[in-house]
Amino acid sequence: MTDASVGQPSAPLGAGSIISESFSILFGKFIQVVIITFVPLVLGLLVSSALNGPEVAIGLAEPDFSAPGAGIGFALATIVNLVVYTLTTALLIQLAYDAKLGRPVQIGRYIGPALSVIVPLAILSIVATLLFAIGFALFVVPGLWIYAVFSVMAPAVVIERVGFGGLGRSASLTKGYRWPIVGTYFIAFIVVIIINVVAGLLVGLIATVGGIVVGIILFAALSTIGTGLIGIMASLIYARLREIKEGVSVDQIASVFE
Repeated sequence: MTDASVGQPSAPLGAGSIISESFSILFGKFIQVVIITFVPLVLGLLVSSALNGPEVAIGLAEPDFSAPGAGIGFALATIVNLVVYTLTTALLIQLAYDAKLGRPVQIGRYIGPALSVIVPLAILSIVATLLFAIGFALFVVPGLWIYAVFSVMAPAVVIERVGFGGLGRSASLTKGYRWPIVGTYFIAFIVVIIINVVAGLLVGLIATVGGIVVGIILFAALSTIGTGLIGIMASLIYARLREIKEGVSVDQIASVFE
């Protein structure tokens, strides 16, 4: 698929710098990232377990759609997990800017702004996920391009309070930079895939020995790394695009939370 933009971007995205800084923030604020991501992930997994069974929730079994109401339960669990993911992302966005600016991380201060945008953020995340899934089903490359188009939707909603205009705002900001964004996320996707493979192996082993609850906790703990990395990366890409296209600095972006 061809990017709709014409010509070359006026300035490079700086993928290497974004990737390096994302890992630096992730591991530099690892405990805080785990706190922000772990609890929502566990809650989401518990809801999924109640609706579809714990083995399905942590990927040890496939959902049985032949059972009555199985499809509805699976759909509800998917929506719950998307809402959990969007809330986590909204929290991580604020953490990323505080960490980048060298300011203290104050998780309690992030909750109010995150909850204030949870409805449009969750709905738009569902729409973006469906579009990505359709593109990915048609072919991998269109799916990745669609992901790049809407990759900074969450920061736009959280920072600029654009509400349901988040998809359009993301499309505007990413125009001309979508393939560099795909390349930037590629590293994160590889990390997430490796973590998921390791998590699947470990969870299957430990759940057999220690029980399914232990498996759920371990799965959530390992998933915090990939979730945290992608959330932080989205925040830094958004900040870089605002800097390039609008001359807005990171401290100006972060000032909305003061």
